[in-house]
Amino acid sequence: MTNIFLVGFGGFIGSVLRYLVGGAVQQSMKRLDFPYGTLAVNLIGCLVIGVLAQYGEARGAFSTESRAFIFFGLLGGFTTFSSFGNDTVNLVRESFVMNALANVGANVILGLLAVWLGRTISYFIWR
Repeated sequence: MTNIFLVGFGGFIGSVLRYLVGGAVQQSMKRLDFPYGTLAVNLIGCLVIGVLAQYGEARGAFSTESRAFIFFGLLGGFTTFSSFGNDTVNLVRESFVMNALANVGANVILGLLAVWLGRTISYFIWR
């Protein structure tokens, strides 16, 4: 039961952060034809999970409870692949097909690169 509470509490915090960070990035771009806020949140989340996953594996740093809170709750609430899917479908519906394809490519390719980069950074810091 404790882990369920930790996931829920972390999810609450992560979702609020997603709303604030994604909104700030989107507003700063002053454009509505591409979901920059969602992309930024996904890349930040992928980078952070890469750093923390590598650190946790290398140092055994996370208890079951802290993993539930951080990985499933906080980062699960912060990253936005459900928003990514909805944004992409909306771009297609609004006839921004090339932007939809760019959104898919950017989130998937850059997200994977961000996880790899996070793990690499973490490896060199904590080896």
